[in-house]
Amino acid sequence: MLNDNLLLLTDSYKVSHAKQYPANTQNVYSYFESRGGEFDDVVFFGLQYLLKRYLEGVRVTPSAIKEAEELYAAHLMPGLFNKEGWMYIAEKHGGKLPVSICSVPEGCVIPTHNVLMTVENTDPNCYWLTNYLETLLVQVWYPSTVSTISREMKKIILGALNRSGDPKLIPFKLHDFGCRGVSTMESAAIGGAAHLVNFMGTDTVPSLQLLRNYYNAPMGGFSIPAAEHSTMTSWGKEHEVDAYRNMLAQFPKGLVAVVSDSWDVYNAVSKIWGNVLRDNVLKRDGTVVIRPDSGDPRKVVPDLLDLLGKKFDVTTNDKGYKVLDSHVRIIQGDGIDRNSLAGILDSMMERGWSADNVAFGSGGGLLQQCNRDTLKFAFKCSSAVVNGEERGVYKQPVTAPWKNSKKGRLALVKNIMFETVHGSPWATINVDDLAPGDYFEFADHLTEVFRDGKVLCDYTLDDIRERAKA
Repeated sequence: MLNDNLLLLTDSYKVSHAKQYPANTQNVYSYFESRGGEFDDVVFFGLQYLLKRYLEGVRVTPSAIKEAEELYAAHLMPGLFNKEGWMYIAEKHGGKLPVSICSVPEGCVIPTHNVLMTVENTDPNCYWLTNYLETLLVQVWYPSTVSTISREMKKIILGALNRSGDPKLIPFKLHDFGCRGVSTMESAAIGGAAHLVNFMGTDTVPSLQLLRNYYNAPMGGFSIPAAEHSTMTSWGKEHEVDAYRNMLAQFPKGLVAVVSDSWDVYNAVSKIWGNVLRDNVLKRDGTVVIRPDSGDPRKVVPDLLDLLGKKFDVTTNDKGYKVLDSHVRIIQGDGIDRNSLAGILDSMMERGWSADNVAFGSGGGLLQQCNRDTLKFAFKCSSAVVNGEERGVYKQPVTAPWKNSKKGRLALVKNIMFETVHGSPWATINVDDLAPGDYFEFADHLTEVFRDGKVLCDYTLDDIRERAKA
């Protein structure tokens, strides 16, 4: 099992880097950005968790140093591990990390190619520490990417609601089904929390713990009683109606979701829900949410809406789209990702159905179908102080111009002229260019969130949600 020894939460090659900087290096300053990718904007989220979980307080102790020295001697070779540097932190700084980390406030939606976070050492003897922490800090790519994907899916659904229904329904229109599909429970917690920046529905319980413990959210998301195939098929095909009837009896009020495709979803909808149990559904104080779980949802969902529309009352809203009686709805949770949503919603609306009638659940498409290159996240050194002189640091590979890195110490600013010319007010500039002007709001929006072992931010989920609103 992994432990919390920070000295071991890095890449192997970082161990030898203290020996590779120029002599008399005193400061290393690095930044984190998205270099582009699938989306134009990034929702920055998850750093506060990493800081509180892994960096805050005393992290460097003699026992941690001893463990790291022994492991790296066997893994690499004796003498590569920077024991003296780590002992200096343990003795001089009481084991607290002498670094400063600045970032945009979590939940901010920032165009790609802009600085999101900077890191630098606060003790000149610890210049090597800045990029030693890269491996851990760059993992903020995952919650930021999931939150960005979730927000993009929100924009698609919200567009359909604006066109055909009630936009106020958006908070519960995309439910997180991804807990079982991720690699670890920590991934479930981090990714699930990232989704809850944009929505209120989840079945990923670890995300609730993370938000409670690290983002001041007593309850970050909500769910409802719901059936799975085992609870339905265990009754046997000949007793399918009894399985559904039991769901209504066990959960007589509120929302309840019932998977209905164990055998023939069309029969289940038209003959069981729409006939045998129709009166039970209508007498119930709440909504039965029917869940298909197979087939092409672009066809299945509108087909089922048409069948339900023949069995239950239908009204036409002021936008000209059909809405089912409030006692019955559909949730589509199979095959939902950022590419499939629009097709399903379009096929519904082509047949005249409002997006009000359907909610969605997403698992792998929400929490797993991404990697660090989805938004091309990178952490690069842009400034160093050597022999008391600051120098701009950058790379400019001729084989990959898109990997060019920024140079100097950076600031994230808003500028009215940038918005006029580029469509966004956000821009990354050199700190030397920070100055007021006629069109400028030249305040640096990077805020110090960590210094010398202490977390300085305490964002709440409510604050983050407000910043990230579509």
